[in-house]
Parts: sequence; C-alpha cells; structure tokens
Amino acid sequence: MPFVLIPAIDIKGGKCVRLYQGDFDRATVFCDDPVEMAQRWRREGAHRLHLVDLDGAASGGPKNLALIREIVSAVPIPVQVGGGARTLETVLELLDAGVDRVILGTAAVRDPDVVEAACQDFADCIAIAVDAQDGYIAIHGWKETSRITVDEHVDKMIALGARRFIYTAIERDGTLTEPDFDSISRLVTRTGLPIIASGGIADLDHLQRLKKLGAEGAIVGMALYTGRIELRKALEALAG
Repeated sequence: MPFVLIPAIDIKGGKCVRLYQGDFDRATVFCDDPVEMAQRWRREGAHRLHLVDLDGAASGGPKNLALIREIVSAVPIPVQVGGGARTLETVLELLDAGVDRVILGTAAVRDPDVVEAACQDFADCIAIAVDAQDGYIAIHGWKETSRITVDEHVDKMIALGARRFIYTAIERDGTLTEPDFDSISRLVTRTGLPIIASGGIADLDHLQRLKKLGAEGAIVGMALYTGRIELRKALEALAG
C-alpha cells in the first residue's frame, strides 16, 4: 500500500489548533473554521484526514460531534477521529456520523473490553493510539501517564484483536524536531501490522525516512500549518 500523509485537524473550542507536547495551555489557533481547513487540505490533495476532539479527550466524551459530522459531509475522503471515544456507544455514534476510522486511546487502557468488542465488530474501522511518554502510555488527553509500557500495551491490544496502531511521541509532538524513528521502526518490525507515525515530523526527509522504515503513513500537523511541509509537493514526492 502507498504511504499515506494525513493532515491533522485538532479541534478545541470549535477552532483548529495545534498543541505543544500535548499541553492544552500551549495551544496555537491556526483557523477559526475547521471545516474550511478540512476543505483546504482536500483541495491540496489529501487522501485522508485526522481529526482530534481535544475537548472530548479532556472531558472523556465527544464534545464536537456536530462539527465532526459537518467535516465528514464537507470532504469526500476518509476521516479518522480520536479524542473522547471511550465507550462502544461512542464508537457507534462516530461511525454512524460517517467517520471512517475511530481511534481508541484511554479506553484501551481503562476498558479493554471496549477494544475487544469494537475490533470484533468493526475490524479495520478501529485504530489504537499508542501515546508514548518516556516509554509509557499516556491517557486522559495525555494528562496522565500510566505504568504500562508501550510493548505491554501493544501486545495486549493485539491479543484483543487490534490490527492498526497510531504511535505518537508526546515529547516531540508539535516541536518540529524529528519523529521517534527507533520506536516506530521497532513497532513496525515487532508487530508486522500497519503503524502510523505522529509527533515531531518537520520536513519531507522525515516523511521519506518513515516510508522507508515501513510505516503505513504519518500524521502531520505543525509542519503543514507553519509551511515547513507543502502538502501537494510532499504528496507528489512520496508518490514518486
């Protein structure tokens, strides 16, 4: 399968923002209209979008469902959503809204039965967030770090039926430094499953290196919003 570059749209207070290392107090607003931003990325060639309901992640339940529905209706490409999906009912609600893929993070740690049921019923419509902080899994909008290691978490999720992971190096997220190449490479090799990389991506070289490592794709936020990566040019380069 071709490497997929996925623009990120993080929603907080109805606006499109980017956080620095997941810190809700260090948010930069890049657009007042997330629907407009989704349409822009689609015009520039995006084949998939990554939405995060930051308000939902902080509160434990979806807070921007109406806006998510509007985005899904506005762009004719698959949309994946994370943030606040902690029950099977919420998974169903998002899928009914037209979301192509639901990302489970906190629920995977706190309520693994949700993962098992979701994976059994919806298979490829589920991805598991591997939000890593110093080798451990962070939950509750990255505000709390568990004592579960990345490897322990991934192994348990695979046993429950998980077939796709999104790995985020929290300390690199929004920093424009570089991805955690070593951890991503290890996950790709260790699991043999699709791994989507996130956190620290700053330029086209980073994307090409992730592609070479065997990652399925990469979620890009800050580098797109600051112009460090031009979406259309990056898509053309990655396709070639």
